[in-house]
Amino acid sequence: MARLVFGMNQSLDGYVDHLSFGPSPALFRHFIKEAEGQAGSLYGRTLYELMRYWDEYQPDWDAERHAFAAAWRRQPKWVVSRSLKSVGPNATLIDGDLERAVRKLKADRDGDIEVAGPTLAQSLTDLGLIDEYRIYLHPVVLGRGTPYFAGPRPPLRLVSHDRIGEDVLRLSYVPA
Repeated sequence: MARLVFGMNQSLDGYVDHLSFGPSPALFRHFIKEAEGQAGSLYGRTLYELMRYWDEYQPDWDAERHAFAAAWRRQPKWVVSRSLKSVGPNATLIDGDLERAVRKLKADRDGDIEVAGPTLAQSLTDLGLIDEYRIYLHPVVLGRGTPYFAGPRPPLRLVSHDRIGEDVLRLSYVPA
């Protein structure tokens, strides 16, 4: 059975914003390894459309960006959207009953499936479907933006923590 893992970069004050801070080289290498080992990714529409960047070859990419793009393209993706009519390569559209589709996905797969996007993660949290939350805590304060938790924070229990690079802590929580 697959596990759903919601992980994102987060500021000290609880916001996610890829334009305000990004991964260091060490953290980017960590994300490459994560992408290579994942059983797939489950996206909301907004984050999926942002990540489609990795579908198109960019001549100025370094070796690490090529590695991430290759891992991202290889893995299956499921996109939750009521507005999209189609999705890109190696992706499946989920536009019906979210709970039923995700329960089936978990039952049919093995390994970790990344959950991408706070709004989708909140819907899955409300349904009790997320197995682990990974916060990549950066030493920045944004003061505004999209919060990591799009709704009330569920009761959580810290199960591990580790430092990645010079200044990022990965905090791993499971539902309490």
